[in-house]
Amino acid sequence: MNKRGSLTGLLLLLILLGAGGRALWTWLDRPIERVSIRGDLSHVNADYLRSQLAPLVQGETWLSADLPALRRRARAVDWLAEVRVAREWPYALAFELVEQVPVARWNDDYLLNPEGEPFAFAPVVPPSGLPDLAGPVGSGAEVLAYHDRLVPRFDALGLNISQLRLEPRGAWRLQLDDGVWVMLGRSDREARLARLGAAWQRQLGQQAEHIRYIDLRYPNGVAVAWHGETDIEAAESDDAG
Repeated sequence: MNKRGSLTGLLLLLILLGAGGRALWTWLDRPIERVSIRGDLSHVNADYLRSQLAPLVQGETWLSADLPALRRRARAVDWLAEVRVAREWPYALAFELVEQVPVARWNDDYLLNPEGEPFAFAPVVPPSGLPDLAGPVGSGAEVLAYHDRLVPRFDALGLNISQLRLEPRGAWRLQLDDGVWVMLGRSDREARLARLGAAWQRQLGQQAEHIRYIDLRYPNGVAVAWHGETDIEAAESDDAG
């Protein structure tokens, strides 16, 4: 009898605890009242991010909110490289944000981060002075890496690369900061760049303001098109590889 009474008492206690737990959960699981944003933000302001994050928590309640799902959805917001989400008392969510670091413009409407991953920048104005890169979908990392390899080479000639393009068929072309376009082509790029460096130091550098473009897609020469002229000089073949 005593044993049965003990079991009954334990069962009643568990029922009371369960009911109390459900009541406590119901009392605590209220709509989210506040969203706080933290992080070292250089390019985007909190108002813009709040406008992007607020719809994600609309209709959510404090205890039932799926924080991993909220993190994944917030990570899809442009300009955000990483997101952490935590609950804060009372009835608040805190978003700890890591901002994307833009290192180049990409295909006009995007920026690249240091890993060569594109992200849309509108409506935020991108920083000035970024190199202008372009290429087929999925080639951001390749184009950025090649740009970084080319920079010291042209620095040695006193030149900056303002644009670099990878064409769909694999040919490369670039524009120098003085407006001169360089047609690099697909193959033998190292040898072609070496010829350009030698020609630039020997003669072309002194005539840069008169050059429209330089075509390196020749086996043994450098072809130059001058402003106001339709023909190119020094072309030794019609190879366009």
